[in-house]
Amino acid sequence: MAMYDVIIKNGTIVTADSTLQGDIAIQDGKITKVVTDKPLENDAAKLIDAEGLHVLPGLIDPHVHFNEPGRTEWEGLETGSKSLAAGGAATFFDMPLNSTPPVIDKDNLNAKKELAAEKSVVNARFWGGLVPGNVDKLKDMHDRGVIGFKAFMPPSGIEDFDNADDETIFKGMQEIASLGSRLAVHAESPVICEQLAKEKQRQGKTSARDFAESRPIISEIDAVKHLISYAEATGCKLHIVHASSRKVVNIVNDAQQRGVDVTVETCPHYLALTVKDLEEQGGIAKCMPPLRDNREVEDLWNAVLRGDINVIGSDHSPAPADMKQITDNYFEGWGGISGAQSTLNILLTEGYFKRGLTLQQLVQLASENPAKLFGLTSKGTIAAGFDADITLVDLNESFELQKEDLFYRHQHSPYVGKTYQGAVKKTIVNGAIVFDNGDITAD
Repeated sequence: MAMYDVIIKNGTIVTADSTLQGDIAIQDGKITKVVTDKPLENDAAKLIDAEGLHVLPGLIDPHVHFNEPGRTEWEGLETGSKSLAAGGAATFFDMPLNSTPPVIDKDNLNAKKELAAEKSVVNARFWGGLVPGNVDKLKDMHDRGVIGFKAFMPPSGIEDFDNADDETIFKGMQEIASLGSRLAVHAESPVICEQLAKEKQRQGKTSARDFAESRPIISEIDAVKHLISYAEATGCKLHIVHASSRKVVNIVNDAQQRGVDVTVETCPHYLALTVKDLEEQGGIAKCMPPLRDNREVEDLWNAVLRGDINVIGSDHSPAPADMKQITDNYFEGWGGISGAQSTLNILLTEGYFKRGLTLQQLVQLASENPAKLFGLTSKGTIAAGFDADITLVDLNESFELQKEDLFYRHQHSPYVGKTYQGAVKKTIVNGAIVFDNGDITAD
């Protein structure tokens, strides 16, 4: 009998701390050895030659909307997880709101966990929802393993997931603090966004830029300041999702300097697309907060390069094509970008190759930090004793993304037609190859 299940040989192994040539041994879904001073003997049931490839920890996507049960026609756990595997991700955190019923109590959480165990080809974790009237249900969800809780300040767009008023947020934070958990918030001022949107439409101003101007950066800043004050008052750990501007990141960084336990996430679309893409591509590129101008993209990249952003989440928020159609009114149509499969490609192409993001920084943002932040103690790096969640990437290979390459239920994305440098060759989850040279290989 072979000593190991899998040995990965001759790869360039990247962690947040080092980049070294070496071999990795895997047994029973765990990394048992990482050897960089001499080759491992070929004593394994399966050998993978990674010569010429970079070996990264599997990405952890902390922000996806897979919608199942109830809106599986938008996206499901099977198609969504396959798209992540194709993009080099081994773990996701699913948001609570798009499924019907939403994950706002223990029974709905259990239903989603059962479906994920059946259908997902990668590791699944779940957010619980904080909505008016369910503060007393948070502990049950926490006890059943939610990664944290999610609330919306503006309307979520989902009828059965209400946005949280100030009292709900404050009382929710008190309860979440007592549980030692974390609250993630969609932080835009509902007053600013609602009033500006009404005025724009009253004036007949419904272009892409009008829509973007109706949800300005100051709306995010106002909301984040508000939330931070609540976090300071309650002692609740706070996570700001999908910050679209460095100005928002700066508010978080200032609070961090004061000792507030607050973290911030941005998304690939805020690092790769601008409002011009929204004008040119229509609803495919609509999201909330909206895309910003090129100056904001570059400023946000500077924040990434400085280490001011904690994690990268795709905010994959798919919908059928007919819900993404926009003619002349950009206030209509679903606001959400399909992008979970392209996170690593964007970080490599726009970050590593164009702007000097190191591979170690990339691993920290997309693997190690989300594991540490959300308590996944056996994930996020390549080291003995950790789960064998591993991605093999060819940095020398470039490709033009075609819709046929996408594993989403609906093969549309603002990244289709763009050229990327760095191709995912294999994705390994808990020691099993789930994606191999363009094909899903999971059972």
